[in-house]
Amino acid sequence: MTLATVRAPEDVRALPAAELPALAAVLREEMIATVSKTGGHLASSLGAVELAIGLLRVFDPMKDRIVWDVGHQAYAWKMLTGRRDDFGTLRSLGGLSGFCNPEESPCDAFISGHAGNALAAAEGFAAARDMDGGCGHVVAVVGDAALANGESLEALCNCTSLRGRIVMVVNDNTTSTSRNGGSFARLLSAARNGDHAAADTFFNAFGMRYLGPVDGHDIGAVEDALRAACDWDGNVVVHAVTVKGRGFPPAERDPAAWHGVGPFDLVRATKEEGHAESVSQGWSESFGAALCALARQDGRICALTAAMPGGTGPTAFAQEFPDRFFDVGICESLLVTFAAGLAKAGRRPVVAVYSAFLQRAIDQVMHDVCLLGLPVVFAIDRAGCVGADGRTHHGMFDIPMLRCLPNLAIMQPKDAEELADMLAAAVAQDGPVAIRYPKGSVPACLNGFKGFNGLNGLKDFKAEQLLKPDAPLQIWALGDQVPKALEVARILGEGGVEAGVVNARSIKPVDCALLSRQASQGARIATLENGAIAGGFGSAVQEAVPGVPVIRFGWPDQFIAHGTVAELESAYGLTARQIAERLLSELPDLMTP
Repeated sequence: MTLATVRAPEDVRALPAAELPALAAVLREEMIATVSKTGGHLASSLGAVELAIGLLRVFDPMKDRIVWDVGHQAYAWKMLTGRRDDFGTLRSLGGLSGFCNPEESPCDAFISGHAGNALAAAEGFAAARDMDGGCGHVVAVVGDAALANGESLEALCNCTSLRGRIVMVVNDNTTSTSRNGGSFARLLSAARNGDHAAADTFFNAFGMRYLGPVDGHDIGAVEDALRAACDWDGNVVVHAVTVKGRGFPPAERDPAAWHGVGPFDLVRATKEEGHAESVSQGWSESFGAALCALARQDGRICALTAAMPGGTGPTAFAQEFPDRFFDVGICESLLVTFAAGLAKAGRRPVVAVYSAFLQRAIDQVMHDVCLLGLPVVFAIDRAGCVGADGRTHHGMFDIPMLRCLPNLAIMQPKDAEELADMLAAAVAQDGPVAIRYPKGSVPACLNGFKGFNGLNGLKDFKAEQLLKPDAPLQIWALGDQVPKALEVARILGEGGVEAGVVNARSIKPVDCALLSRQASQGARIATLENGAIAGGFGSAVQEAVPGVPVIRFGWPDQFIAHGTVAELESAYGLTARQIAERLLSELPDLMTP
């Protein structure tokens, strides 16, 4: 057997121990080469290569349950569990997912897109194993930053009531020290520096034996610790210390910059010691700039995020207003209620959060913010299709989840100017407001349309008629879909159908006056949104004009795969030409002779 032929768990177990470091090096080379072409979560997976090898030396994923907390770290696991030959398809349409996915391989015990769920899922597996009289092992691989997540803490508390055996591997790459690791960061840091007593006492309180710390890049040490954990009749924590970005100097120097990257020039990145070439963060950056401008005028404004300052845009705010910036770590429920407390005390908190992660705090949005009508602003980044990160990260569901909540206004801007105006109006409100916007670049002022003169508050919200207000077909488009709507109107014009375009601006409230006027004049209504069609913006429009047919365009009622945004839009009939063709087929009576 050669290193190039190692494909499956049994191959890893059959390889002589002396050859394992070379295997780790080869996997890293393949990983870096692939991610330079596909993009992905590089630094975390580079740091967990030896952990994946050690786990496969000790456990059998076809019999044992290995649950990875966030698939960011699991690329080597994928490569060694039957997917090495296909690794070049990572994050591509029809290719491998960027995260652990049980539908992709039986070796992936559980889904792993959002941090914090591994230990809880492992406890469920262990309880079921014991009820069935099984004897397999259950392992949860948890990152140090995810250990402070609320679900992880709840699962730790639940460990004391479990009769069975669980092994929790803590992958300590010191990420929590750059977030809000708090007590966990100090605990793990003390253990790394030789003071094991605190960690031992802490985990013992939850009914878990503490082993470590071990060098997470010494495969022999990892194996020994895991075998010792297997021999213990009870729950065990194995504390493994790793280096995020291991084996790729640029990522070792700046792991945050190389956490999630787009395709990059490998030669230039290595030689120039540069940063990753990431996908444009235009909307995030525009939000951050607008927030800073407002904060210079209003000392009440605070910014909050959950371990994502770089991704969501408030990095510049944190540098300029450090006393008004709060990063709570991977704890979205805490994030929202913390903001509610600030708002109740007279501040104007702005919560910067990915759409997919706000899902984890919907109860807090309802109970702690909307029920009290508190002035919290939710800046919802990555709303809609995000492309290669796929099912766990698409921001498809924020509109249906939020639209039903009383007291909450929801908006989406078409360009940077509207985003700044909406943010200013939202901060001025005495109630909760959500502003959603997608991943990617943002036009400074869309196609020269400058009909927007401010919001004048939110109670008398007006949509913006951009094109042909008297046309027999009116396309109500939301935010980033406005350019597409204009293109649809152009294509329809070529087919003999005159169409107008409305920049909706608001999801809740909808401009019912304009909708009713158009409907009373006999106009057909179509809606276009970058979100789930079930319960989304199109549904809001339909509810606003009962009895008037509305042709809705959005993402279908299913979990959307991974691929480029363009590929996914084409696959689901959401390109401008596909939309125009459907409208032409459904509205033949509007075609001019």
